[in-house]
Amino acid sequence: MRRLLLAFRVFFRTLLNGEIARQADLILGGKTEPAAVPAAAPAAKPKPAAAATASRNEGVNLLAMLQREARLVDFLQEDLSAYSDAQIGAAVRQIHRDAAQVLQRALGLKPVWEAEEGAEVEVPAGFDAGRYRLTGNLPEQPPYRGRLVHHGWEATVCQLPAWSGSAAAARVVAPAEIEIK
Repeated sequence: MRRLLLAFRVFFRTLLNGEIARQADLILGGKTEPAAVPAAAPAAKPKPAAAATASRNEGVNLLAMLQREARLVDFLQEDLSAYSDAQIGAAVRQIHRDAAQVLQRALGLKPVWEAEEGAEVEVPAGFDAGRYRLTGNLPEQPPYRGRLVHHGWEATVCQLPAWSGSAAAARVVAPAEIEIK
């Protein structure tokens, strides 16, 4: 039992300490006797969390922009069953305008295919499947001819503001607002 425990200790010390691993290799190769093995060095103390830069997922960052400037999350999370179509339509008009401005400013959206939806188009051989999705009855050989169902969207830029908040607030889309009286 003692030798088994020793084997485990040697295994882990060899795994974690390069000098011990080198000496074990020498011993197993029959080249030399081991030198005095220093005790494992204590692990370095981690740096304080404050020194680490907080980061936030870009998706959360974009959603926070859409909430802050267009109140999109408020609208999508609202139960609309109590409102008339006219009330919903009036709210959507402003949300639509403001959200479109955010997307254009942050991502510079433009159509992937510059043609009107419904137009007849031709997709050449060697097309990029990430840019075009072909549906329907495809012939075996290109070029492929069909009707443009959706022109697609691509971002020409990605200008999301840098996150400067705390790590604890990195997933907050919109902070709670409290009015102090």
